[in-house]
Amino acid sequence: MKLTVIGGGSTYTPELIDGFSRLRELLPIEELWLVDPDEHRLELVSGVSRRMFARAGHPGKIVASSDVVAGVSDADVVLLQLRIGGQAARKGDETWPHACGCIGQETTGPGGFAKALRTVPVVLEYAELVRRHAKKDAWIIDFTNPVGIVTRALLSAGHRAIGLCNVAIGFQRRFAGMLDVDWKRVQLDHVGLNHLTWVRGASVDGKDRFSELFEAHLAELASEVELPEGLLRLLGNVPSYYLRYYYAHDEVLREQLGSPTRAEEVMAIEHALLEKYADPSVDTKPEELEKRGGAYYSEAAVDLIASLRSNRGDVQVVNLLNNGRLPFLPDDHVIEVPATVDATGVHALPVDPLPDDMAGLVEHVAGYERLALDAAVHGGRDRVLRALLAHPLVGQYDRAEKLTDLLIAENAQHLAWAE
Repeated sequence: MKLTVIGGGSTYTPELIDGFSRLRELLPIEELWLVDPDEHRLELVSGVSRRMFARAGHPGKIVASSDVVAGVSDADVVLLQLRIGGQAARKGDETWPHACGCIGQETTGPGGFAKALRTVPVVLEYAELVRRHAKKDAWIIDFTNPVGIVTRALLSAGHRAIGLCNVAIGFQRRFAGMLDVDWKRVQLDHVGLNHLTWVRGASVDGKDRFSELFEAHLAELASEVELPEGLLRLLGNVPSYYLRYYYAHDEVLREQLGSPTRAEEVMAIEHALLEKYADPSVDTKPEELEKRGGAYYSEAAVDLIASLRSNRGDVQVVNLLNNGRLPFLPDDHVIEVPATVDATGVHALPVDPLPDDMAGLVEHVAGYERLALDAAVHGGRDRVLRALLAHPLVGQYDRAEKLTDLLIAENAQHLAWAE
């Protein structure tokens, strides 16, 4: 099996390597290609990755390359983990919306839209190379944010793609700890769009345990997602952390205006990590990596790929086409729900109807996402303006106009049509 990671020079890659090492019986990799244009970072990351494989006794070969075609040629699986513009662009996403009274966030709101505009064209270029050079039945696993929009771009272009996020698997692990059971026995009723989801239920071996968990751990759950206990009780479910940008927008904005950006924190973490990776004695993932974000990403990726390759037919939360599961959305929209995973792909489980407040927010954001993808693929100021105007965190013409000019100015070097 040949697995290729585009964006393999990421400081997060050793988390993947750790998962591939620990779970090699589940996912036997013969060749692992790390592809990245930043040759310096790639050298450091691939070096520590090889040492980690050697320490674990993993027989797989790790190849580092800046050549995308060589990387994806004859690949069985291609994993996308890209950040176009790097942490500098992320810092912009987290700051320039503040000038218009909007939150700055790399996947949600105006900043998330900017990331989509930068990312979608590049992802589609890489996907075409996968189509031409990888194995005919190769899968593209997208972990690149905003996952819902990027995955829909891939599927709309006819690629064999699945979107993956670590939010659900994080809840699964935390719920398992609260219930004192193995996480593999826990199945979630997790529903919505990527980074706009709610957990409405949790079962253990098919038996509902959510009410018990919700009542016993309400304060802890509310604290984890940084939302009031009263809101969780009102909803009767656990919103993902990303719902805080909607349910507590003004509070988040005040916090952001008085604090360093997450991008600045990550830059410092990455500097420390790269120093560790350069040390030839380092052959395990450093502790600093836990602060980098993306918990359980490696295990989610291994589980998904293993089920696609071995036809396990287990249930995992993924991003896939709606196809009627949420009847108020078009069939070709991408949703994030539990699905069975086998050699033929992913198949969403039935979804119980959403209450009006949740359905209304999902439909509103989905409308923005469709406009955002249109802008990312076709470009143009009017498309950008219309998508921003449609976003529930913007929604005013004057504000959308100002945000449009800021977005284009901040990202012009990444937008071919803006040059």
